[in-house]
Amino acid sequence: FLLNSGIAYPVLAGYPRNSEDEEYVLVNNKCQCVTVTSKFVPSKENPGEEILERNIRILVPLKARENISDPLSPLRTTFVYRMTELCKKCDPVEIELGGEIYQAQQSTSCNEPETCYTYNRDKCYTTTFPFRYHGEIRNVQAALTPASCYAD
Repeated sequence: FLLNSGIAYPVLAGYPRNSEDEEYVLVNNKCQCVTVTSKFVPSKENPGEEILERNIRILVPLKARENISDPLSPLRTTFVYRMTELCKKCDPVEIELGGEIYQAQQSTSCNEPETCYTYNRDKCYTTTFPFRYHGEIRNVQAALTPASCYAD
């Protein structure tokens, strides 16, 4: 959904019901700062019945840049959230068809780059900057998320 349009669309997902009062995380997108959870709660209209309640938590990062790898890019003023993109599963899974194992993806838009509104601490982000060394200016690459860019 678009954050600035005031319209929200439901997230469709199923999960097994094992225990009472357990909240399930359906989406945890660290790149766009969105978490979608759901749990069964008593209905207000009929207390003997339970309904599925979904909660969408969006953190809008302050001073986010249009290009997060460029500290000099303009501040981002528009944040767009599409549930189809947040819910896509791009990790390949193995499925069996006709006795043979195949690799499959659960989404068709996995080759498109993901727009990040903040740093995903699991990914390495770098930028280049001019560095003067012995009177000569060189472009040097620097890690913006060092913990993700360098092995321990």
